[in-house]
Amino acid sequence: MGSRRSQNGFTMIEIMLVVIIIGILAALVIPNLAGRGEQARVVAAKADIEANISAALDLYEIDNGQYPTTEQGVRALVTKPSSTPVPENWNGPYLKKKKVPLDPWGKEYTYVAPGIHNTDGYDLSSYGKDQIESYDDIVNWSDEDVSQE
Repeated sequence: MGSRRSQNGFTMIEIMLVVIIIGILAALVIPNLAGRGEQARVVAAKADIEANISAALDLYEIDNGQYPTTEQGVRALVTKPSSTPVPENWNGPYLKKKKVPLDPWGKEYTYVAPGIHNTDGYDLSSYGKDQIESYDDIVNWSDEDVSQE
């Protein structure tokens, strides 16, 4: 009777095939994921500017008859301003987290009231990834407003 060896494990060819298949799958998936982090930051900044902070500013305006001044800034949504005009009906904090939010790149949002672009309200923006005023800024005014200046 011939002896028969039992094989335990995988051959080198089988291991190489698995590695090649994993490499092909990674080559297909990774390019689709690249840039998603930056895209998510832009979406988060838009949500803050168009909904979260804007809603809090609108509540502040309803209570006090005007938006915070540029000097009072977004901080007025968390802490009652002591500078003129002092909001007599301040009913804050107007933000759930009770702190001034930073944009997704860790910088303060830019707030101007009355606004340069929204003269009857306020301008709220983030300079985005490059942190300089440029085409990629996230803003609460439309491009049509800018082109009319």
